[in-house]
Amino acid sequence: MKTPSINIYNKLKSGFIVCTKLTLFLGLFFILVYQQFTIIGMAQVFLISAMYSFTLGLGNGFINEYLSSKWDWVQETNKRVWIGIFTTIIYTGITVLIIHYIQYILIFGYKFENFFTGNLAWVHLFTFVFSLGVATFFHARGFMINWKASVSKETTKQEIVAKTETAKFESLKNQLDPHFLFNSLNVLTSLIDENPNQAEKFTTKLSKVYRYVLEQRNKDLVPIEEELKFAKTYMELLGMRFEDAVKFNIPDSISNNDLKIVPLSLQLLLENAVKHNVVSNSKPLTINIYEEDNYLIIENNINLKAAIGKSTNVGLQNIADRYGLITQKVVKIENNNKTFKVSLPLLIKMNNIMYTEDLENSNYVKAIERVEKLKEFYQNLASYCLVIPFLVFINLKFSPFFHWFWFPIFGWGIGLVFHFLEVKNYNIFLGKNWEDKKIKEMMDKENHLNRKG
Repeated sequence: MKTPSINIYNKLKSGFIVCTKLTLFLGLFFILVYQQFTIIGMAQVFLISAMYSFTLGLGNGFINEYLSSKWDWVQETNKRVWIGIFTTIIYTGITVLIIHYIQYILIFGYKFENFFTGNLAWVHLFTFVFSLGVATFFHARGFMINWKASVSKETTKQEIVAKTETAKFESLKNQLDPHFLFNSLNVLTSLIDENPNQAEKFTTKLSKVYRYVLEQRNKDLVPIEEELKFAKTYMELLGMRFEDAVKFNIPDSISNNDLKIVPLSLQLLLENAVKHNVVSNSKPLTINIYEEDNYLIIENNINLKAAIGKSTNVGLQNIADRYGLITQKVVKIENNNKTFKVSLPLLIKMNNIMYTEDLENSNYVKAIERVEKLKEFYQNLASYCLVIPFLVFINLKFSPFFHWFWFPIFGWGIGLVFHFLEVKNYNIFLGKNWEDKKIKEMMDKENHLNRKG
């Protein structure tokens, strides 16, 4: 697993490469446009291109990554947005002025008293708004990446809950299977007449089996030591039921007490072995459980029942699916027609997935709708910041005596403000959360009329 410092280093390295390519591309482009074919001219162009690419591009990229590491886009959206806006505006404004000071005052020899007047003022504004638009685009991109990761994580949460509940149901169904209960009660009845002491032991072990099932039903992983103790109790129960027809070998100790396993997975495998194979004194069932290369191996000889039919492998598939959602290690299943072997991965912990919250009570759907609106707002804002500077440039270049660019600035800007208020679920006439309030009011009115009717 990569450490955060390695991830940051890789991102900075990638950003450095991108900025270098951008510097070369912009440098060559402006050399051809302004016919700067002298060594000094080309050096100046590449220097200016590097300043724009690295200070604005790499700088804003670093700020974006840092802010995202401090404030989560999904959980702390408002704080991340406002801090991002404030930081980006301050950094971009200061950086643009520093670059222009170096470019126009130090390199091109402009007088400092003209730095904030005339065409230079418009150059500052144009560069600032354009750079802000690019920065907004990358902030929006970071938001979308984090949002998609959050959606994927939420989906995985729902999948693991569904698979876990399915596997728990399958375990309980196998455990409470009428055939199993019928045989167990038959064994218990015969033992009461023949050997009361043995019947008492059988009842005790049967109660331990059920108690363990109830204790582990809400857990995602359990210590392997606990599962092995349960397996031993369960196999002793089967031993009382089948006597010498069942032989088993279970280890008394393990290599690491921190190792864990999916609960009740052993019970499923042991029950499957008994269910699908002949168990008799002439054809005994031998089950071996042992640890090997961070796997717990469950192995039994094969002597299939003639009338069992084709297996659906539902239990095995549930175990494999549950492991597939919590680890990269896969459940191994081997069948050579003589022995059947299942290898269960032994884990220290799940892949940072420990879910305890109640998914049914989450506002997941509302969050998705709000994110969609926020995504549209960011797209609108990025378009505004990219298009407006070009309109200003075109206006000042071709019709400098009539500043018509103010019309799209204010018209589109007002639309942006209303779009932002919509994202915040605020109406200047009806107040905040007016839609929820109106829906609740109409539902209350409808319920009142139904009760009255």
